[in-house]
Amino acid sequence: MSNDATPVVQQPITASGAKLKGNLSRKLKDKMREMWKFRLSYLFIAPFLIVFSLFIIIPVLTGVALSFTYFNSIEFPKWAGWMNYQNLFSQDVIFLKHVIPNSFKFALFVGPIGYVLSFVLAWLIAQLPSTIRVWYALAMYAPSLTGGIAMVVVWQVMFTGDRTGYINSFLLKWGFIDQPVLLTIDKEYLLGIMIIVSIWSSMGLGFLAILAGILNVDRTLYEAGRIDGISSRLQEIWYITIPMMKPQMLFAAVMAIVGTLKSGGIGTQLSGMNPTPDYSGQLFMNHIEDFGFTRLELGYASAISIVLLILTILLSRFLWMLLGPKEDE
Repeated sequence: MSNDATPVVQQPITASGAKLKGNLSRKLKDKMREMWKFRLSYLFIAPFLIVFSLFIIIPVLTGVALSFTYFNSIEFPKWAGWMNYQNLFSQDVIFLKHVIPNSFKFALFVGPIGYVLSFVLAWLIAQLPSTIRVWYALAMYAPSLTGGIAMVVVWQVMFTGDRTGYINSFLLKWGFIDQPVLLTIDKEYLLGIMIIVSIWSSMGLGFLAILAGILNVDRTLYEAGRIDGISSRLQEIWYITIPMMKPQMLFAAVMAIVGTLKSGGIGTQLSGMNPTPDYSGQLFMNHIEDFGFTRLELGYASAISIVLLILTILLSRFLWMLLGPKEDE
């Protein structure tokens, strides 16, 4: 009796499995047919997809995989599970005591202040005649292109710790100090100097995007606003300019966050020391470089990189919630 019942139980399962397989096969054929129909479009985007996969997707996935291993760049990676992350948030004193507070202070000042200054300078430059506007825009954008050279040539001379330094020379001349201060080596001043230099060199792509957004706002909207009762430039900015250029504002905000979080070489270039004095200028990127290229603990460095990536994604999503398009718009 059990032998007679066996086909009755298995037959519906076999039939449903065959039906599911047939549906998947049919959907796959339909998808391939649709892709072939738009093959020219896929051909055009193929270079971007290939480059994006080679230099973004594959490295990120490799970094995620390595973050769960012990890898010293010589031996084959050994599986370590969550050990790297446990050590990072429980035993890494430098990370907990210096890197996180320094990165928070650095991002808190450089990100918002650089973002606001980018908008203010872009708005002021947009009010200039077109013949000289491009030169002012270039002057603001140039420091972001020559940051490393400018830091060595200008800022180290500005903050150097002897009488030839501009800041020390001024303070000595006016009697504020009795002897030169080692500004770029003193742990009390290094992070503040890093913030100043980073704000100075933060007028990059975000600044250009904001400037383009301001210049592309329809002029007739300002005329209509005056008819509706807008009587000052500040009201024009708040009620017309900013709402009409939210995509550029979002792009600039994301670029500010990414640029701030990936900063790291500023402290070592200013102080000439790696790690920075008493870890006073140690940021996420410095910690990654320390473990990745000095100690050759690439698995642990990958774990720090993934934490930085997750933090960047979360902050970007937060900015999207603030400045991104709403469903009812």
